[in-house]
This record gives sequence, C-alpha cells and structure tokens, in this order.
Amino acid sequence: MLRELSLHILDIAENSVQAKAKNIQIEVLEDTINDRLKIIIQDDGCGMTREKLANLSDPFITSRSTRKVGLGIPFLKEAAEACNGSLNIDSTKGKGTRLEVEFQRSHIDRMPLGDLAGTFLSLLVGYPDVHWIFSYQKDQKKFYLDDRELKKELSGIPLSDATILAFLRKTIENGISAVGSDEIFISERGV
Repeated sequence: MLRELSLHILDIAENSVQAKAKNIQIEVLEDTINDRLKIIIQDDGCGMTREKLANLSDPFITSRSTRKVGLGIPFLKEAAEACNGSLNIDSTKGKGTRLEVEFQRSHIDRMPLGDLAGTFLSLLVGYPDVHWIFSYQKDQKKFYLDDRELKKELSGIPLSDATILAFLRKTIENGISAVGSDEIFISERGV
C-alpha cells in the first residue's frame, strides 16, 4: 500500500505514460485558509471508456499486466473519503484523463505529502519524451516548472547528465521548499 501522496502521484502519472500521454500536468494545491489539499493530474493519453471508468474503483480490475489487482485508485479514493475529501476522474476515450483528489488538509489520518521533489524529478528524468508541467502551490505562493523551455535550452543534453540532474534536483527542491516555508517566493512564471 502506498503511504505517501507523492507515491500515489507517481503511480497515477506512470499510468498516464502507459496510456501514451505526451503531455502530463500535475498540480498540488494547499489551501491553509479553507483547510484543503488538492491534487490534479491531467493527461492527453488514450482516455477510458465509460465502462472502464465505472470499474476504476474496483481493486480487482486493472489494465496492467504486471499485477492482477489495481489497488492505487481504490486506496486513494478511500483515503480521501476518510479525510473528508473526494476523488473524481473524468476521461474521454481518445482525448485524455483528469483525476482530482481532495483531502481535509489538517485531518489526522491524511497521508503525508512525502517527497514531492523526488517524484517530480523521477518523472522528468525517467520519461524525457513526455512534456511535463509541475506546480505546487500553498495559498498564494507557487512553484511552477514547465520542462519545455528547459529541454529547449539543453538542446539534446540528456536530463540524466550528472550536472543537469544535480541542477534539476536543487531547483525543484528549493522551489517546493520555498513555497512550503514562510519566505516570499516568486515562481518562474512570476505568480
């Protein structure tokens, strides 16, 4: 069982990659005033039929061939509902999928966010052919990373290059840390 929200994000994003998504956006939104934590993952993959979408919460139905049960979505849905939240998935065959999960941020049973920076970095480096957009927002502060400009600037240098990897790790960790702290932080977008 996945015990951190960042691991659920990783699992769902990898499902998006397997669904042949070329563009995947991941947003993590913390609203301390309204006591909410929301995660949105949106892709342009192959999407799902209504029947498959209806069965998505069944742990004994999975499209993966590496395991016989699909526990990620059912556990995440159960965890959200146990924390005064919800999980919603919209999908259109041939157009993509949008998953939104929400929790009461302060709920005692809410899973920790976990290593969000490590998750973003793993996806960025592990799937370099995907266009990734990551954002982490806490109230009015936001860290935003669109890898399109980064890849353009690198012009063919692999993201797994040791120097690039160290730079990416530091950039993502510092961005997320600054948003989570009481410091003033302005993202690359100026928001």
